[in-house]
Amino acid sequence: MAGGNDFYSQDRPENPRLAEDRPRGGGPEDRPRTGHRHVWIWWLATAVVILILILILFFIFI
Repeated sequence: MAGGNDFYSQDRPENPRLAEDRPRGGGPEDRPRTGHRHVWIWWLATAVVILILILILFFIFI
């Protein structure tokens, strides 16, 4: 088995530092434009489910 530093240095390129492949950051200018749309979708879905349950219970007990 190869010793300490020799093992990892065999297959490394001449310049092992790679260029950044994705931007870093996430400041206020990088916020998604959707805002809180997903929250409204969940509220709407919940309201529809509750309405359907009320209608089903209404027609069962009439």
